[in-house]
Amino acid sequence: MKKLAGILLAVTLVFSMAGCGAVSVDGETSKSSDDSSASEGGSENAGSGAVGLAISTLNNPFFVTLSEGAQAAAKEQNIDLIVVDAGDDAAKQTNDIEDLISRNISVLIVNPVDSDAVAPAVKDAVAKGIKVVSVDRVVNGVDVDCAIASDNVAGAAAATEYLVSLIGEGAKVAELQGVSGASATIDRGEGFHKVADEKLNVVSSQTANFNRSEGMTVMENMLQANADIQGVFAHNDEMALGAVEAIGGKEIVVVGFDATDDAMTAVSEGRMAATVAQKPDLMGATAVETAVKLIAGETVDKEIPVEVELVTE
Repeated sequence: MKKLAGILLAVTLVFSMAGCGAVSVDGETSKSSDDSSASEGGSENAGSGAVGLAISTLNNPFFVTLSEGAQAAAKEQNIDLIVVDAGDDAAKQTNDIEDLISRNISVLIVNPVDSDAVAPAVKDAVAKGIKVVSVDRVVNGVDVDCAIASDNVAGAAAATEYLVSLIGEGAKVAELQGVSGASATIDRGEGFHKVADEKLNVVSSQTANFNRSEGMTVMENMLQANADIQGVFAHNDEMALGAVEAIGGKEIVVVGFDATDDAMTAVSEGRMAATVAQKPDLMGATAVETAVKLIAGETVDKEIPVEVELVTE
């Protein structure tokens, strides 16, 4: 019996080591490195050593790139990263986070759909001793361990100043807003209005939920109501590209935000006037690297800014 018990223990240890260094997206797991085990000792954080990434949506190139950056860093660091996609559904994201908590993660990286709606689930994670890193968007009302984000206010203000330089003060403009409640929506709207309310005539502001097809539909409706719109500021490139489709051959200046590949092409071809470059892959990688430090009990900065840059033709 002692010999049998020893064999069973050995088998158990083999299976427990097999999960090390894996990246899981919505439950599908693949090896992220060789069969080396996670480091033993030195961890002052509770949990299994795994990191959960609750992302707002993978139906947006920006967040796909952010997720890819995180996964690449997880492979380098040889840690388990579990990625869950909320599909821009705040209720689903709450459930996603509760599921990650039940899986005994050590660090939660959260990119909120809604900065207010996600707060109760994040508070649950904190109460369980899970460290929290927010990325790209903040979690309102929760003191997270680290917030990693671009300066959305400054980026939007710079884009709007450029729009003014092209169409002149007093020109009629429209604003395509992102997902209501998202901190990026709030911050980019603040940056836009900081300039536009002083120098432009904002005739329409409507949400298109960071979505290209919605951006096209909303822009079509805006043009029906205000045919003399001269410029558009979109809170992201997907909506900006949708607006470009709706505008067609009309001479309306469009600026976006995120510097996605499609937007960069549109800027180079003159279909968009400008976009604001962020570094989503760097955001994702930095979030994972910060998570590793937290697991090891290291002190990290409360805020890690990622620079933005205006990109024009």
